[in-house]
Amino acid sequence: MNHIQETEEAFGVPAFKKFPLSIIRGKGSLVWDADGKEYIDFMTGIGVALVGHSNDAVVKAINEQAAKLITCHGTFYNDSRAEFMERLIKIAPNGLNKAILANSGTESVEAAIKLARRHTARKKIISMKGAFHGKTYGALSATWNKKYRDPFGPLLEGFEFAEYGDPASLAQLLDSDTAAVLAEPVQGESGIFVPPSDYFNQVRELCDQRGALLIMDEIQSGLGRTGKMWASEHWGVVPDIMTVSKGLGGGLPIGAAITTDEVALSLKGGEHTSTFAGNPLSCAAASAALDFITQNNLPGQAKEKGEKMKTGLSKIASEHKLVKDVRGLGLMLAMQTRVDIHSQLLSAEAKGVIFAYSGRDTFRFLPALVIEEGQMSRGLEVLSQVIGEEEAKRLQ
Repeated sequence: MNHIQETEEAFGVPAFKKFPLSIIRGKGSLVWDADGKEYIDFMTGIGVALVGHSNDAVVKAINEQAAKLITCHGTFYNDSRAEFMERLIKIAPNGLNKAILANSGTESVEAAIKLARRHTARKKIISMKGAFHGKTYGALSATWNKKYRDPFGPLLEGFEFAEYGDPASLAQLLDSDTAAVLAEPVQGESGIFVPPSDYFNQVRELCDQRGALLIMDEIQSGLGRTGKMWASEHWGVVPDIMTVSKGLGGGLPIGAAITTDEVALSLKGGEHTSTFAGNPLSCAAASAALDFITQNNLPGQAKEKGEKMKTGLSKIASEHKLVKDVRGLGLMLAMQTRVDIHSQLLSAEAKGVIFAYSGRDTFRFLPALVIEEGQMSRGLEVLSQVIGEEEAKRLQ
């Protein structure tokens, strides 16, 4: 354990399960540890470094804004905030014309829940089995996994769960007290699950029939990650509220709940504010990130690179019996195995590659959309090696 690790252990609450790696520098798809060792990063802070670590345009915007103004409370207007909000709404789905800014994904979900309840004057929120929306109390109440929920009960009332991908299950729960249906277009934390192609069209129709709002959580799947700007575009579905965060700030913390004019007007002044939401520094970084995404067609890059990577993953699956499934869209991919992958993650790190995970048995791949083909190929090579090594151990 080095000094960095010892210091964090000494003074930090043990809220994270740590890997024995101290990352101190990053550029593009590469990061370096305290000893100067280089790693190819397929985790990117769980999808945060979408435009690459320390993206030049983002760094430039941060430096310029930091020299000018770092904080400005939402009580006042601000040029950096105004420019960012205009950019965000320009790329939002048609009809979503207003944004309430937040500091994170989970805060964006909190805002969406409050908007839905305020607008409909109803209480119930239907989320999905397998869903992950965050760990603050509202978002946690909409999150499925009991390991996150049970230690902190009682949670908020009025949350129910439908089977993801099953419109009949949703129809049974939707009633006159349902404010909103909250769903990820592609489930992330639970293992990158893509629904049937007609599912969200049916969800949209059910919501319209019952007078409930549709909230799409695009925190992990948005901003080009799946090969389109928004994952909901794969099915031509526009929600009433959409949450976005992770890659939005180019690495800085920022989030937003984007909604229609009608829903936005239901929230009165002072009912949902935050000291740091919409701060000029994060907004400047986010504007630079959005410009980089659109100017470099990162959704198109994610589609092309994702197809190549998925082909590579499928090849590995065909060669190794430990692999159970490969799934995902664009550069939001997963490989599920038949074993606990913790030792394989450590082995990959020793070989200079960082992979994310979903649960105990699934590799999750959320690389920067600017990842180079050679880096992607090296990652696949290491993945095949560590799975092969695990298989060899089990044959001994």
